[in-house]
Parts: sequence; C-alpha cells; structure tokens
Amino acid sequence: MANQIKLSARPRTETGSNAVKKVRSRGFIPANIYGKGSEPFGLEVNQKAVEQLLAHASGENILVELEIEDQGKTTNRLSLIQEVQHHPVRRDVLHVDFHAVSATEALEAEVPIEPVGDADGVKNGGGILQQNLHELAISCLPKDLPDHLSVDVSGLKLGESIHVRDLVLPAGVTAVVDGEVTVFHVSEPTVAPEPAAEAAAAPEVLKEKKAEAAPAAEKK
Repeated sequence: MANQIKLSARPRTETGSNAVKKVRSRGFIPANIYGKGSEPFGLEVNQKAVEQLLAHASGENILVELEIEDQGKTTNRLSLIQEVQHHPVRRDVLHVDFHAVSATEALEAEVPIEPVGDADGVKNGGGILQQNLHELAISCLPKDLPDHLSVDVSGLKLGESIHVRDLVLPAGVTAVVDGEVTVFHVSEPTVAPEPAAEAAAAPEVLKEKKAEAAPAAEKK
C-alpha cells in the first residue's frame, strides 16, 4: 500500500517571478494544492524534504499528509502528489502540485503493473510475453492505494492471456476498466522463413578450343 508521509508546509501568498525567487532563496519551493469542493491555494514546502520524499518513494502514487502551519495553527490535508516539475538540466525540483483527497472517499488512480515469474510458454515453448497494459486504473480509499500490482505470469502457456478480470486485486481495490482488456499474452514463436533454395548451379560453359590453324602451304 502507498505509504502516508507527513510533510510540513506553509501558505504562499505572494506570486510572480520575484516572489518565487525569494521562496527558493529560503530553501523552499512553490507548490499548489487542489481539491474537490475547495479553491486551490499556494504553498511553499522545504525543497530537501520533497526531494528526499521523491527519492525514497516506492511507487508513482505518493500519499502525503500536509501539515500546513499558518499563524500558529496547523491544518492537516491528505493529498496525492499530482505533478512535479524538474529543472531541465540540474533535475532539482522546481514546483509541486498536490491533489487533496478525503480519507473516507474513494479516489481513482493509475497503478503500475509488474509481471512476476517466467511464463511457461516463453520458457518451454519459445513464445514471447507481451504486456498490453502497463498501468491499471483503479478505485479505492486512500489507505488501500497500492504502490503497484504484481501479476504472476508463470502459468501462461502459448496463446494464453491474462485479462483485467483475472487479476487478483488487494482488498478494497476495484478496477475501473473493462474486464475483457488483455494485460498479458504469450504469442506464438516467430517462425523464421526457410532459407531460399540455392539457385541451381549455372551450367559449366565449355569454351570450344579454337580450331588449330591449318598448316601453311609448303612453298614450292
């Protein structure tokens, strides 16, 4: 399940390029939080804390409990990291968007799918394992949000498939895509075309010997 991580934040009231420079000069980065039923507003969060959080994340869906300190009061907002902007060269974090969620309301997210094991049809039949779906759209409560979905493909034989309906999902998690969608498939081995028959050897061309010149007539 997605780890819930606490992160301190504080309101950001100033906007514009100069204000952003001031925020970064203090070791913070600008952020925004959006959420259903509330207006988006600006935050600033510690840059090192955010970069450490991202570096140790075990999946793409990072659940964060924002502790927003404002005038001596702390307000907690549960959220998912929605988008992270990096510097194109240095790769340090420039901006973060958070999406506020409710602990008691189901959310929708896309979770990576990872194959586990060696498919029988690949190992013993020379087939090819094809992954048609790399992320699965799911619905669940924030506390049930998985980092990823591991799918055992070892039993797949040649020509067999695993569909969304076949996936064993964690408790509290449901797929929100058609159950007939193919996730994995073991295709038949590609048959290499037989080498073309060698061209028939060209018949040997026998060069006729030039007729020997007739002996010169004897001179009288």
